[in-house]
Amino acid sequence: MDNSVGDGLIDIAKWVPSPNFDERPEGAIIDLLVIHNISLPAGKFDGDYVEQLFTNCLDCDIHPDFRDLKDLKVSCHFFIKRNGELIQFVNCELRAWHAGISEHNGRNNCNDFSLGIELEGTDDKPYTDAQYLRLSELTKILMSLYPALTTENIVGHSDIAPSRKSDPGIIFDWDRYKTGLI
Repeated sequence: MDNSVGDGLIDIAKWVPSPNFDERPEGAIIDLLVIHNISLPAGKFDGDYVEQLFTNCLDCDIHPDFRDLKDLKVSCHFFIKRNGELIQFVNCELRAWHAGISEHNGRNNCNDFSLGIELEGTDDKPYTDAQYLRLSELTKILMSLYPALTTENIVGHSDIAPSRKSDPGIIFDWDRYKTGLI
C-alpha cells in the first residue's frame, strides 16, 4: 500500500499548507517524532483556530487566550483532531516550526531532524480512541517512509524541551500508543 501522494505528503491527510517552514539542513536524516498537544482557546476543541494559527490567519484579538500568539509563526507536520481527522500542514521533507528550543540525545534544534504531530487536546484531558488509532496509523506510515524513525525515537515535546513544555501531558497513554504500533 502506497501512502504517499508525493514526496513528503501523506494521502490519508487533508492538505492545508502552512507558510511556517523552511529547508532542513543539508544531509539531515528524519529520525525523531515529537508528539505535542494544542487547543485554542485552551481546553476547547472542534474549532478551526488551530488551523488558523498554523496558516497565519488567526485573529488574535477575538479571544484573550490568543493575545500571546500575535505574530507567532509556528506549524507542525500533522494535526489530529478529536474525531481522528488528520491534517497535514508541512511536507515531511521540510522543516516545520514545532519544537522551538530543543535537544534530543545531545543534538539541538530538533526541528532539523524531526517530524511534529499535534494532538487536539490538553495535558490533563484524555485523548480520544479515534486520536490513538489515527496516531498509530500515521506513525506506522511515517516509520515505513523514514527507516531511521524507530519507536525509541518517539518522544513528547516535554522530553526535548522539559523546562518549557509539558505536552502531550501525563494523561497521554504511551503504552497504548506504542502497543498500537505493533
